[in-house]
Amino acid sequence: RRSRRGRQAVVSTQSTGEIKKAYRKLAMQYHPDKNPDDEGAADKFKEISEAYETLADDEKRQTFDKHGEEGVKKMSQGGGGQNFDPFANFFGHFGFGHQEQEKQERKGSDVVVDLVVTLEELYLGNFVTIQRNRPVYKESGGTRQCNCRMEMKTHMTGPGSFQMTQHRVCDQCPGLKLVTETEDLELEIEPGMVDGMVQKFSGKGEPHMEGEPGDLYFKVKTLKHPQFHRSGDDLYTNLTISLQEALVGFEMEIKHLDGHKVPVKREKVTWFGAVIMKKGEGMPNFENRNKLGNLYITFDVKFPRGELTAEEKDSVRSILKQASVQTVYNGL
Repeated sequence: RRSRRGRQAVVSTQSTGEIKKAYRKLAMQYHPDKNPDDEGAADKFKEISEAYETLADDEKRQTFDKHGEEGVKKMSQGGGGQNFDPFANFFGHFGFGHQEQEKQERKGSDVVVDLVVTLEELYLGNFVTIQRNRPVYKESGGTRQCNCRMEMKTHMTGPGSFQMTQHRVCDQCPGLKLVTETEDLELEIEPGMVDGMVQKFSGKGEPHMEGEPGDLYFKVKTLKHPQFHRSGDDLYTNLTISLQEALVGFEMEIKHLDGHKVPVKREKVTWFGAVIMKKGEGMPNFENRNKLGNLYITFDVKFPRGELTAEEKDSVRSILKQASVQTVYNGL
């Protein structure tokens, strides 16, 4: 076992992707279902899951980097890590003692950015690195007024007479200037994610001169695909065939998002607008990747543009042996 500081130093240098890959490997290794004869496997699996939950959460990971495991434990107990006082919290519920009123938290604006992804990435998953230039405050020398507030002061104006006046009071803080920092942010596009899902980076939003920076959110937005349309976990596509193929049948393959081939075979007549379903050829479900949606194929029939001779027309009539079905109706 490494010391607490040793573990902090190692973990702080790891990217989100590396942590997730290591977690998946260890989780598979110590999963109770794969170790039915090992009584300690369940405990190890639980410890691995708890550690991953901490390191995958930006806020908990920042607490771990600063205060170690004890800080995370206190944070989980509701203490917020560094300034946790269980006695003050207990007495505060019943109104005993005297507690200073919490100052209103000052925080920079949150930033929401579209994470434009392909349907292939949502099918297979991917890790992407995004370079972000963001403004941050740095000390510039000198001092400035900060934490300004209005306070009431009482003055004696005569025997038994008082007057209350309001005054603006400020603290003195180090001078600040805005500079631009460039950093690489690693995001995971997980299989099955849908539009509108967000990934949060705590403290990576707009800065605030007298508070914490806001948060940065990446919101999933899917690029339009040339072949497939997604609805939930299902995929939809259109397939154009010739009139001859519609009448006598055909056989072909559709290239899927990961490159595998989906066979399509028709031996009967295929009419315009007909739909067939390919079970399990849709998108993976985000919650359960072993569950797949379906692929729905709608057929279009392309008619020949050339003119038929009288002899060819007679041949078609003799082959089809179809009576007239001319009907006028409202199709809307």
